[in-house]
Amino acid sequence: MDLPERIEAGIHLALRYATANCCPPQLAKAMRYAVFPGGARLRPRLCLAVAAACGDRDPQAAAAAAAAIELLHCASLVHDDMPCFDNADIRRGKTSVHVEFGQGIALLVGDGLIVSAFETIARETQHNPRLTAPLIATIANAVGSPNGLVAGQAWESEADINVSHYHRAKTASLFTGAVAAGALASDGNPRDWFSLADALGAAYQVADDLYDAMDETGSMGKPAGQDQRNGRPNMVQERGVQEALKHLRELVEEAAASVPECEGSDMLRAMISKEAIRLMPKKLAASAA
Repeated sequence: MDLPERIEAGIHLALRYATANCCPPQLAKAMRYAVFPGGARLRPRLCLAVAAACGDRDPQAAAAAAAAIELLHCASLVHDDMPCFDNADIRRGKTSVHVEFGQGIALLVGDGLIVSAFETIARETQHNPRLTAPLIATIANAVGSPNGLVAGQAWESEADINVSHYHRAKTASLFTGAVAAGALASDGNPRDWFSLADALGAAYQVADDLYDAMDETGSMGKPAGQDQRNGRPNMVQERGVQEALKHLRELVEEAAASVPECEGSDMLRAMISKEAIRLMPKKLAASAA
């Protein structure tokens, strides 16, 4: 199977376990609604690409890590859209989970996806238990506190936002978790891939700022204009479109250059270069090329 097929198969398997048997029907329906159809699945693709570049020594563990990363990403989007945070009505071209199913179910969907992510790793690494604890710890660090998604969300409640810490936790942390998990699943060294994760995470944040400021649906499928409405930091507002676009190009070049020499380094550099144009708003992509 190619990367997208492996990702979808892993997520479908995780959701089959999470929604089986006596799962309340509304919860089961809402969990599937939150995950399918997906977006670009960039983070799990990155996880599997790094695993492949390191030799893909345990495809089952790598697929489990990739599925877990995506489930956690989807959980963060469900919670992020709720009225207590961004109060967004649309996600990935359809109504947000809390609009479709109510706030109570939306809260439980996010919680359920988080639990399912870690249950997936525990279940799918039973054949290779030495990977279980490192993968769980690595991914938990990417989504928790003090430096993961939870911290990133919490920075939005601070009167004085540390923009560097905010963007690192809200966006880059899950990229770091993705590359680290992919490397671990193939007996690679996660630290060799941190520079790639930092550059890609920063590029993704700049791209999202551009989408938001250019009044296009963002790279994460959220409505445009959310940053200004909610008083969130945005590079385009601070530096202008051309400076932000220049910085995005630089970050993508930095990401490609930071790929360590390994079995699949050429494949991964090509993937990053291809991803660069997709990250840009359509209004800018032609000039950027």
